[in-house]
Amino acid sequence: MIKIGMMIVDRYEILEKIGTGGMSDVYKAKDHKLNRFVAVKVLKQEFSENANFVSKFRIEAQAAAGLMHPNIVNVYDVGEESENHYIVMELVEGITLKKYIEKKARLSVKEAVSIAIQVSMGIEAAHNNHIIHRDIKPQNIIISKEGKVKVTDFGIAKAATSNTITSNVMGSVHYTSPEQARGGYSDEKSDIYSLGVTMFEMLTGRVPFNGETTVAIAIKHIQEEFPSPREYVPEIPVCVEQIVLKCCQKSPDRRYQSMAELIADLKQSLISPDEDFVKVADPDEEASTRMITDKDMVQIKRQSENRDSMDEAMRLKKDVRDRDRDRNNDRYYEEDDEEDWDDEEEDYDPKMEKITTILAVVAALLIGCILIFMVGRTMGVFNFGAKEEDQTQETEQVEMIRVVGMHVDEAKKALLDLGLSPEIKYEESSNYDAGTVLRASVGDGLMIDKGTTIVLTVAEAAEGVQVPDVTGKSQTEAESVLTKEGFVVNVVESYDASVEKGMVISQSPEAQTKAPAGSNITIRVSQGAEDNKVRVPKVIDMTEMDATATLTESGLTVGTVTQVENAETEVDLVCYQSYSEGSYVDKGTAVDLRISTGPSQKTYRYSEAITAPTEDPSYQNGMEVWVTLTTYDGTQLLSTQTTTFPVTANYTGIKSPSGVIRYSFTVQKEPVTNPETGETTEGGTEVKTIERQVNFTEE
Repeated sequence: MIKIGMMIVDRYEILEKIGTGGMSDVYKAKDHKLNRFVAVKVLKQEFSENANFVSKFRIEAQAAAGLMHPNIVNVYDVGEESENHYIVMELVEGITLKKYIEKKARLSVKEAVSIAIQVSMGIEAAHNNHIIHRDIKPQNIIISKEGKVKVTDFGIAKAATSNTITSNVMGSVHYTSPEQARGGYSDEKSDIYSLGVTMFEMLTGRVPFNGETTVAIAIKHIQEEFPSPREYVPEIPVCVEQIVLKCCQKSPDRRYQSMAELIADLKQSLISPDEDFVKVADPDEEASTRMITDKDMVQIKRQSENRDSMDEAMRLKKDVRDRDRDRNNDRYYEEDDEEDWDDEEEDYDPKMEKITTILAVVAALLIGCILIFMVGRTMGVFNFGAKEEDQTQETEQVEMIRVVGMHVDEAKKALLDLGLSPEIKYEESSNYDAGTVLRASVGDGLMIDKGTTIVLTVAEAAEGVQVPDVTGKSQTEAESVLTKEGFVVNVVESYDASVEKGMVISQSPEAQTKAPAGSNITIRVSQGAEDNKVRVPKVIDMTEMDATATLTESGLTVGTVTQVENAETEVDLVCYQSYSEGSYVDKGTAVDLRISTGPSQKTYRYSEAITAPTEDPSYQNGMEVWVTLTTYDGTQLLSTQTTTFPVTANYTGIKSPSGVIRYSFTVQKEPVTNPETGETTEGGTEVKTIERQVNFTEE
């Protein structure tokens, strides 16, 4: 059991609890050996009792401890004390990417790509050391106060997936790859899939698949087509959309094969956002049917001629050998046995090979038919002797419901619930909303067998209007042209040094494509070269974490953070910023903050001589005693080891009116003799702990 103020392995002093998760609790601690603050992650009780899990956890954590990278939360130490299994890590003060996305609703493309590059670099370092994360998600990515992105929880994911653990412990299934959802083998490309889902959430503010249960979501990762982020945010560049979709291919072979490839494309998307340079490899193309070329035909004829001449030579050789064998049969077997076998191995009879191949195919077909018949007989498909009445009883029937007028998704779900198999075909219609069921192949109220295929005719939007090309035109001219064609224009401003201010850089949908009349067309208008100055936002009355996020978003950094008394601002909120709201400063400027501790409080002092723990009769003068003095608000004033008393204590500025002195010492237990058997049991040692309440004096 971890308590505030306790020491782990006489080195790490637990100061406060800073987080909790499915498998562990995280505490801020002080490393007294190296005099630095660290984060200590302690496994929860239910996992500490699982020896198999603990073993795998320690092995993976020790491997992760070998990783040192600026985009990884570094692991310093792994250990165990009093059944507490812990990891000591770098303390990163900031917010998780999950909270950052929730705060901003969704991130800009530039910010999302920049974060993805840093995350990819951290994961790449792990992959280069043969360490797979297996649980990449925004909750495991931290943005520090300085704006540095770091990946955490390396090592804990593999230990978790190696054991039977509930889904709430494993974290969100929203980010799992299809192969992980199936329970199959996962490798580096599984991390790439999870990172793709994380990028999707950064860009759109939502996860790609959702459902009522974790199983339902996992099935969607396996079966359903991955949605495009441009469906939710049309202004996302095509290249960024393609990067996300390539990361999230169902087949690992079609994803990026390494983090290095992904990083290269992410960087290219920042340089050339309007180019469509992402290539998705299709491993099936190698096996596809292709037209034979003249060059191929010449090669085939040449090989055929060589083969014919070889066959003729081998036939003549065989005839000669047969004649020799007839002349001297005995000598042939006695002297040339080994040579004859070598010659026979070189024989090649194409007719025999053809006959053998045909026989093999026929045998395979016969075996296949027998297997199919046996399986069908077992399942009742080939139950030829069954009576018609029995077969009627075995086929369950259901009543066809009315689906006309329903949305196609609702209709499909309703039919699947009845055990029917929906099949969709589309028909253009200007009278009904897209996705509305126009008719079904089976009428309402009819009784039909379960498993029957129901063909649904669904309305799709009538062919749209061709989108004109407005790239390179002025904003006013572009809006006029698009409005004339019946479109609604959305304007997005963007810096571009190569395009004159006020001119259209790009458009979505692209020119010469078709879109429904009245739909939105987004144009990106240049604001000229980007100004290096940024406007300072207001962060007063925010929490330190929110202020950090706001400044980071604005391209600024957090400077010195100090705590001051302030009666006008609530406790733990920013009461001062070194640059006033609305002023313009250079990008990357550090803004100093002051955090309110509230109005001035009463303070106390303690100037006493701490006497020996004579409350316990087992204490003897000269014993080595560990003495700590802790206030009730968790502040430790004294922590020392001594053999002599009294111990002088002189402390001022204490914010709590009382505290507790804890004594800890080891005593030798006397041997015990059993009066009946006369056997003597060794006494051993026992750790004694004594607590003494103390009150402080007001200053």
